[in-house]
Amino acid sequence: MNPFHGRHFQGEIILWAVRWYCKYGISYRELQEMLAERGINVDHSTIYRWVQRYAPEMEKRLRWYWRNPTDLHSWHMDETYIKVKGRWTYLYRAVDQRGHTIDFYLSARRNSKSAYSFLGKIFNTVKKWQIPRVINTDKAATYGHALSRLKREGKCPVDIEHRQIKYKNNVIECDHGKLKRIIRATLGFKSMKTAYATIKGIEVMRALRKGQASSFYYGQPQGEVCLINRVFGL
Repeated sequence: MNPFHGRHFQGEIILWAVRWYCKYGISYRELQEMLAERGINVDHSTIYRWVQRYAPEMEKRLRWYWRNPTDLHSWHMDETYIKVKGRWTYLYRAVDQRGHTIDFYLSARRNSKSAYSFLGKIFNTVKKWQIPRVINTDKAATYGHALSRLKREGKCPVDIEHRQIKYKNNVIECDHGKLKRIIRATLGFKSMKTAYATIKGIEVMRALRKGQASSFYYGQPQGEVCLINRVFGL
C-alpha cells in the first residue's frame, strides 16, 4: 500500500520536509521558506500535517534498525520536562553508555506508574541478551519502586543492579540538552497526541544522527536519507 496515496506532493518531498523538521530544530514557517527557495510552494500548516502523519510512521518503520542496544554493561534513565498546552509533562528517556537512544515515553505525570510503564515498554521490546547488568537513575524513588514491581512480576531479571548515583547520569543529561534544542523550535505543543507524534520523529532522527543504524547504510554517503526512502518504498 502506498503511504503517500492521495497526496498532492511526491513522497520524496514529504519525507524531505519531515526529516528536516525533526532533525534541525526549525519552525514550520522557516521550513516553508526553505522549501520555497527550492521551488516547492507548500503552506506551513500542510507541513504540520505531514509531520503528524509521517513522523510516527517513520519511527515505526525504522524501529528495527535503530532500537538495537548492544551495550550490555549499563543503561542510563531519566526524565526531562516538555511543555504541552502550557503545562509541564515528562519525557522519560533511556540511553546506553555511549549515549545511544534505547527508548522514550511521554507521560502527563511523574510517578511510579509512569516509570513502571516506561520500563515495562523497554523490557517488552528488547531481547533478554540485550538487558544490561546495571541501570543508572537519579535519586527519584519512582524507578526503584517500578523495578521492584517488574522483578516481582518476572518481567525483568532479578539480578539487575539499580544504581542511584546522580553524576553517573551525566551522559543522559547531556543528551537531554541536545534533544531540547530541537524541541524548543516548536514553541510548545497543543496536545499530548501532537507532542508524542512530533517527538517520535525527533527521537528517531537523533538516533540516526548518532549512527545507530549506520551498519545498514552500506557505505552510502547519504545513508540515512537512502534508508528512510527505502523503508517507505521510494
